Amino acid sequence: MPKIMVDGKSIDCKPGQMILQACLDHGIVMPYYCYHPGLSIVASCRICLVEVEGIPKLVPACQTPVREGMVVHASSSKAIANQKAVMEYLLINHPLDCPVCDQAGECYLQDYSYQYGRSESRFEEEKHKKPKKDVGQHVLLYNDRCIMCSRCVRFTREISGGGELYVQGRGAREEIDIFPGRPLDNKLSGNVVDICPVGALLDKDFLFKQRVWLLKQAASVSPVDSGGENIYLDYNEGVIYRIKPRYNGEVNQWWISDDTRYSYKIVRDPRRVVQPMRMQYGSQIETTYDRALEMAAGGLQQVVATGKAGSLYAVLSPMMACEEAWLLGQYMRRLDPKALLVLGPVLGKGEDEVFCNSLTGKQTFVIKGEKVPNAKGVRRVMEKLGGPTATFEEFVKGDRAEVKEVKGGWIVGGYLGDWVPKDLPAGMKKGFRVMQDILPTVLAGAVEVVLPGAAWAEKEGCWENHQGRLQAFEAAVVPPVGCRREGDVYMNLLGRAGLYNGAGIRKEMGEPFESVRAPVAREEEAAFEFVEL
Repeated sequence: MPKIMVDGKSIDCKPGQMILQACLDHGIVMPYYCYHPGLSIVASCRICLVEVEGIPKLVPACQTPVREGMVVHASSSKAIANQKAVMEYLLINHPLDCPVCDQAGECYLQDYSYQYGRSESRFEEEKHKKPKKDVGQHVLLYNDRCIMCSRCVRFTREISGGGELYVQGRGAREEIDIFPGRPLDNKLSGNVVDICPVGALLDKDFLFKQRVWLLKQAASVSPVDSGGENIYLDYNEGVIYRIKPRYNGEVNQWWISDDTRYSYKIVRDPRRVVQPMRMQYGSQIETTYDRALEMAAGGLQQVVATGKAGSLYAVLSPMMACEEAWLLGQYMRRLDPKALLVLGPVLGKGEDEVFCNSLTGKQTFVIKGEKVPNAKGVRRVMEKLGGPTATFEEFVKGDRAEVKEVKGGWIVGGYLGDWVPKDLPAGMKKGFRVMQDILPTVLAGAVEVVLPGAAWAEKEGCWENHQGRLQAFEAAVVPPVGCRREGDVYMNLLGRAGLYNGAGIRKEMGEPFESVRAPVAREEEAAFEFVEL
């Protein structure tokens, strides 16, 4: 491994690595705009220029490979003079609209202006103004804020592959635009907002909603498919405002799909089931959660008492955390040792959506066709629990002897949309049924007990993606009033003390679950406190 010296500090580098990335890997701060580790290197912003002994001119740190014994001066008088010049040039036509810009608080231009720029502007002429553009379903382009780093253009060519964005014009009149009739509407479009270093590309959905320094973060996993994309949930005062990608080089790298990005909307959907219901004289009436739980437990016990072994079933949703499926399976098997465990409907199962680099044809991202996050995990839990199991397709057909014997059970939903099939399985049409869900369905209006559940962002646990990778996720917000987390409900029914804790349940489940560790959210500085004078 080559060693280089940067401002008097010796660091080890990977062969062929660029100076900038080597410095970033070792915690040495360097300014940069156009560079992104997931995109090609163009070295166009010029703020990362450094002095290298033996080379007469400043060189871009993002594009210069390291070599053994290289001596780099990133804080020399020449490098600092260049940083100031670049910042002054970029700010010539940049509008002073930080107070209304959504990027304020996480803007490279703000940060670098403070760290590397001049304290005063010498520009006296009128700024050149460029129009705001609607470039796609989710993205707005404020061209007057753009610093022409070209990250977004490279992303649409090298990752999403559509090439919808391009650079129009030259010199002071160049700007980002879309090709006529080709809006930025691909399933990865929101990523251009994430990689924009300034406030030029903004998310329509987040526009003017929150100041970023007020937001807190929880590390989570995408609920929309079996890809297992790693994400951050940004929330404030119990409300999720946006979802950002969380880097995982073996799963989703720096990117997420738009389906994942806007999946948080279901958490505050006005249709959410928030009122426990129970059946009385052939119609459902409102009740308390404790009364509904008491009726659910009593009804299931009655089914076992009047029937024989194998009378109960549990539909374990692939939206459940593995820990929740484990607890519910244990409870049902305690009531009926031969209770049938059924994997809930695995939605989608269509073709994967594959994205490729438009220049090389190399595959860059895949959106999975299986539209549930934890089918593999629930199957693994069912195997651990043993006993009779069935797929939802087998449950619908009703051909198997175990399916024909069921007289009542527990059904878990939690899907992001309507999941109940038009033709209900015979086992779900009869007997005593308990329904736990977050959205109303035809089935929820017909069962004996309805228990409002928690959405994925309101609880913790782990999911197993299509690769067989178990990934833990954390809760960001609490469930609405009237709802309870599934894990807490099952802990109550099992007579266990305390509240549901994912790490504790995983330890009880043994390997491979025991080795799963909760993700670590980025450490945030304390929010600035505004004081009314």
